Amino acid sequence: MLAALATACADDAPRGAVVGPPNIVLVFTDDQGWGDVGVQGAVGFETPHIDRLAAEGVRFTDAYVTQAVCSASRAGLLTGCYPNRIGLHGALGPKSPIGLHADETTLAELCRRAGHATAIFGKWHLGDLPRFRPTRHGFDTWYGIPYSNDMWPKHPETPKAWPPLPLFEDEEIVGLDPDQTRFTGDFTRRAVEFIERSAGAGKPFFVYVAHPMPHVPLHASEDFAGRSAQGLYGDVIEEIDASVGALLDAVERVGQDDNTLFLFASDNGPWLSYGNHAGSAGPFREGKGTCFEGGVRVPFLARWPGHIPPGIECAEPVMTIDVYPTIARVLDLSLDVPEQRAIDGRDIWPLMTGAPGATSPHEALFFYYKKNDLEALRAGRWKLHLPHGYRSMIGRAPGADGIPGTYDYGVTTGLELYDLVADPGEATDVSDEHPDVVVRLQALADAMRADLGDALTGAEGTGRREPGRRGG
Repeated sequence: MLAALATACADDAPRGAVVGPPNIVLVFTDDQGWGDVGVQGAVGFETPHIDRLAAEGVRFTDAYVTQAVCSASRAGLLTGCYPNRIGLHGALGPKSPIGLHADETTLAELCRRAGHATAIFGKWHLGDLPRFRPTRHGFDTWYGIPYSNDMWPKHPETPKAWPPLPLFEDEEIVGLDPDQTRFTGDFTRRAVEFIERSAGAGKPFFVYVAHPMPHVPLHASEDFAGRSAQGLYGDVIEEIDASVGALLDAVERVGQDDNTLFLFASDNGPWLSYGNHAGSAGPFREGKGTCFEGGVRVPFLARWPGHIPPGIECAEPVMTIDVYPTIARVLDLSLDVPEQRAIDGRDIWPLMTGAPGATSPHEALFFYYKKNDLEALRAGRWKLHLPHGYRSMIGRAPGADGIPGTYDYGVTTGLELYDLVADPGEATDVSDEHPDVVVRLQALADAMRADLGDALTGAEGTGRREPGRRGG
């Protein structure tokens, strides 16, 4: 179906001049590892369309998510805030009593200020009660699921813990426990139709395609099943890649290629306990659910012909919270308005466009996990891990074919410093050799604890806001 989308409606699709504010296409995958992109060393499958984004735009090699888990990561992307600043953490389940607060401004609401039509196709995961749904947070339309695709009665370990998985169209449930082999294709088709409809109406568009995969359970359509050398995981990634191709083709077909910023990223690293149904963190340590590089460093690429020069490779540290203020700049929108609460992201347009001498706008990036545990921070080439426990698959038998293996939850790390330029795999603690760096980064950690708190040290923090609450 995705191949057909590349040429569907070619004769009657609307074509328009490049006028008005730029369009935004944002593709966000689920559990796709840093190494699951061809240009970053993928093995056993191909990603020519994602690689095209790198060839025709910018590839950030040192891009991070706010937390290595679903809801928190999406909260950071869509609000420009560390998720613990806005009271969100972990992966919210069905009927969670909390969700995204109505006073937080999302990317969709930001784009609405510039006159965009807004849509989300795929996974939301910022609260499933009516007040928390995307149509209450700036999206004109939504077709997708409210939380992860494994939160359903077919879960391999806890099937009785989950109600039927609902499929939503706007605010209405249109299916239960839907056929997941259709997810990637259906969400792409809806996004293509939205692009064509918006362009035909002469309206700029913001479309957020939040693929539920390659989060388990893995499902590929008939056209892609058995296609890759790696097996089902590779099939799923190749279908996602074809989705990127279909979206690029749609933007070009409606005459908006030179007026569209196209962004691609993943929500966290691979879920390693699933073995052959998990992806690859490339050269990095650990995966999803940890603050090591394999958990928080993700693919991140951007393309905008005529604005982002082709073939840029940027190694400056950036984070998905930076998407929000960067889009505000691109749309020429001020963030100094009464309804805009303080955000943590920074404008990375100079990095995105390869401006000479551009450096990361962050003094440091901070990595929280669980409810509010400050576990690590990165400043320049340095990564400081603060004492904490974590889960690991090292020395454990991975799962296979959709059944997970068991993590070792008894692993701990002390105060450890890593030079990510010389040692991207975080293998050698160099804290004894660089005590001055440790002291400097500890001071940055203390400042963040004063702002956002830290459950590991008992710090409360003064800058945290409440999430939305049931009945509140």
